[in-house]
Amino acid sequence: MQFQLYVIFRCERLRSIRTLIDMKLRYNYRAYPDASQRRALAGAFGCARVVWNDCLRDRKEAHAAGLPYVKSGDLSKLRITQAKRTEERAWLADVSAVILQQSLRDLDSAYKKFFDSLEGERHGRKVGPPRYKSKKDTRQSIRLTTSAFSLKENGTVYVAKVGNLKVKWSRRLPAAPTSLTVTKDSCGRYFLSFVVDTEPDILPDLETESGIDLGLSAFAVLSDGTKIASPRFLRRAEKKLKRLGRELSRKVKGSKNRAKARMKVARQHAKVAYRRRDWHHKASTQIIRDNQAVYVEDLAVSGLCRTRLAKSVHDAGWSAFVGMLEYKAALHGRTFVKVGRAFPSSQVCSACGFRDGPKPLHVRQWTCGGCGAVHDRDHNAARNVLFEGRRIVAAGRAETLNACGALVRRAHVPAQRGEAGSPRKGQPTQAGIPGLQAREHVNSSP
Repeated sequence: MQFQLYVIFRCERLRSIRTLIDMKLRYNYRAYPDASQRRALAGAFGCARVVWNDCLRDRKEAHAAGLPYVKSGDLSKLRITQAKRTEERAWLADVSAVILQQSLRDLDSAYKKFFDSLEGERHGRKVGPPRYKSKKDTRQSIRLTTSAFSLKENGTVYVAKVGNLKVKWSRRLPAAPTSLTVTKDSCGRYFLSFVVDTEPDILPDLETESGIDLGLSAFAVLSDGTKIASPRFLRRAEKKLKRLGRELSRKVKGSKNRAKARMKVARQHAKVAYRRRDWHHKASTQIIRDNQAVYVEDLAVSGLCRTRLAKSVHDAGWSAFVGMLEYKAALHGRTFVKVGRAFPSSQVCSACGFRDGPKPLHVRQWTCGGCGAVHDRDHNAARNVLFEGRRIVAAGRAETLNACGALVRRAHVPAQRGEAGSPRKGQPTQAGIPGLQAREHVNSSP
């Protein structure tokens, strides 16, 4: 059972204690709907997609005509409430109204991200405007609030106008869920993703700190000399993927055999992705538990993915790994710092500080021109990342404890996935699944 854990958090400065507020975790479970439930879910996916496309079309047409931005309330009345009474959109009444409203909210969220990106209020890469959805998309999903789903005593999950879904529970939910996302992936599998509000799991304080240098020959080298070998899941599965790709290319487009071959390719890619995610979770959790502070270099992954090393960079999954380190550090009360990508970690001697200049990638060991120390390239870079991370913390630009034990402010860290939970109003939802034995809450298991 694959398990994904994501966290949304916001830090607040306190005088005497360290705390994290508004913490949301995401728990993902495999669901097994029967034939009638699969048809109902297919209808729900389609209705949510139609509402998204209709509302998006109205706003695009209004913008092209020079009219004001169409408000969500007007769209809700026109494209949901009134559309159900028409002959063309009467089938919208066959699904829960919550699904349709959440689809409109997701469109509003997409527009907000686009506007924030245009105005410079959103960090990172530019976000484009929302686009139309297609029924041919390999991933389909719907989102529900607590009024449209509930957990049952027999271990099933009730979804409005779908029924009781059979779920493979890998562990208990730590609290009552505030949101549920039902997803169908490219392999035809169904997953239930619960968002829950929980308390932070603060680990005991340690004296150890670690700088991390990410690479390809070795996935990561720590400042204490520890080397983590790269598993290279994609490279190991490449032979089978090539064979499946050849079989797919021979099938007639539009045939059932081609659909079956495409499913085989999708399943193999999913296995590679899940193995990589599982390994990332275990490695990142071990590092967070063993160190009070973790420092890592902010790599330009998008730029490296445009070079001849693109496949190896994608196979390593540096961005996903760093993201896991980031949110797990917040979850467990650790310090996490990104060192700027312009910092010359491979050019500076970690012993004397002498800058020896840039070096090609094939140079894995070099001798310092200042003090004569012989350095392993990756280990030296990890030590320099450690020193630079400590300097950033000392400058007060990262989260750490001061002499009084208070939390020093640090920059906002984006969440792994941008789905927000909705407040629980009305219908209560039971936390956990009765009858499922309680298990140790270990956040490292993917």
